[in-house]
Amino acid sequence: MPLMKFDLIKGQRSETEIDQLLEITYEVMLSTFGAPVGDQYQVVNQHDSYEMKIKDTGLGIKRTAQVMVLTLVTRPRTTQQKQAFYRQLVDRLHSEMAIRPEDVVISLVVNQDEDWSFGNGEAQFLTGEL
Repeated sequence: MPLMKFDLIKGQRSETEIDQLLEITYEVMLSTFGAPVGDQYQVVNQHDSYEMKIKDTGLGIKRTAQVMVLTLVTRPRTTQQKQAFYRQLVDRLHSEMAIRPEDVVISLVVNQDEDWSFGNGEAQFLTGEL
C-alpha cells in the first residue's frame, strides 16, 4: 500500500536501471514494512536538471546529477521500521547499482486508512476489502 514517488533528473538512468531501482525499493519495502506481495504502487517523474534543486541542509552532503528523491506515502510505521527501510534501501542501491548514499533523499509521509481508495470510489481499508 505504500505509494512510492521517485523524482530523478532526466537522462541519468536507463530504463533497465529504473526498473532495477523500482524492484530494489519494492523488495526493501516488503521486507521492512511487512506489506503483502503485490502491494506495488510506484511512480517515476523525471525532470530537467534545472527543475531539481536538492541541497545539503547544512550537513556537508555533496550531491551529483544522480540524485534521487523518494517520497513514500504510507500508513503509520514504527521508528525501527523507518530506520531499517532507510538503511537497507541505501545499502542495496549502493551495493547493487553503485548509487551513492549521498544521492538518496527519502521522505515518508504518513496517512491513515481512510486516506486510501484503490479504485471504484471506495475506501477498501474501511470497507474490509483490504
